Amino acid sequence: MDANIDPSTYEQIEKLISSADSPVGIDAKKTHVLILHKLTQIEQRLARLEQHAATNPKAGRGSSTT
Repeated sequence: MDANIDPSTYEQIEKLISSADSPVGIDAKKTHVLILHKLTQIEQRLARLEQHAATNPKAGRGSSTT
């Protein structure tokens, strides 16, 4: 897994989820909401790609003619 995040993005995420009131320094609820939201976006994108692949069987298979 490539865990390299550019410093600017890292800093934005860090500021978004940080919480001075938390013993671990992050707002767990906000963090989980962000993760679940992103997973939902990924799931929706995957569904669109799968639908596209089902209706266009040759799409995304490179230039082979098999």
